Amino acid sequence: MFELTRPEDLYKDLFDFRRDFDDIFSRLMTVRPLTKEWKGLEKFSFVPPVEAWIEPDNKKFYLRVSLPGIDPKDVKVLAHNNNLIISGARNMTEMKKDANYLHREFIYGGFERIIPLPEGVDVDKLSAESSHGVLEIVAPMAAAALPRKIEVKPVLKKAA
Repeated sequence: MFELTRPEDLYKDLFDFRRDFDDIFSRLMTVRPLTKEWKGLEKFSFVPPVEAWIEPDNKKFYLRVSLPGIDPKDVKVLAHNNNLIISGARNMTEMKKDANYLHREFIYGGFERIIPLPEGVDVDKLSAESSHGVLEIVAPMAAAALPRKIEVKPVLKKAA
C-alpha cells in the first residue's frame, strides 16, 4: 500500500539546503597549506558553528560555539564595538607520517568568528564558560533595552 506525502515534506527530507550550504561554504573557506605559497594563509582554517538566542522573557542573551578538541585556554573572547570576537586554534595533536590515511576531514588551524551583539546586551556583564567542547557566553540584557508596558488610559469626555 502506498502513502501519499506532501511534496514539501519530501523535499525537506531530501535536501536540507541550510545544512548543505553551511557544509559546502565551510569547506570552501578552509585553507589547506599545500605548498609554500600558501604559508601563513592557514591562520583562519575553519569556521566553528554558532547559535545565539535571547530568552523569551528578554532578560538574557546566549551564544554557544561548538569547539570540540579545542582547549579553552586556546580560545580568546573579546567584546568590541558591539561585536563579540571569538578566536583560537585547533592544533594537530599527532599525525602519523607512515600511516595510510583512508579519509581525513578534521580541520586544524586558527579560527575567528565576529558575532554582532543584539541591541541591549550588557557587555560589561558577559560571562564565558566551556564544557564538553561547547563555549557558552551569557549576558543580561540592559534594563533600558527591555520592553516596558505602557498603560493606556481612557479619555473621559466632559459633558457639554
